[in-house]
Amino acid sequence: MQAFVEFVARGLVDRPEDVSVAAVQRNGMTIYELRVAEGDVGKVIGRKGSTIQAIRSLVQVGGSKAGRRCSVDLIED
Repeated sequence: MQAFVEFVARGLVDRPEDVSVAAVQRNGMTIYELRVAEGDVGKVIGRKGSTIQAIRSLVQVGGSKAGRRCSVDLIED
């Protein structure tokens, strides 16, 4: 899943070299912390949050097929 999130994010942004994804375990759930360049945050969020919500939905479905609970958090520095 981590590679999937990174692949999708790199395809969306102008500076793919600044994309990083870290998997963190919290309360029995895997949360993928996505970091992008400051100017690319809006591209990942999308209009009214539609893009990030679509990424989260795909990660949740993929995780549930593997028997895990997963989510994506966009970290803004």
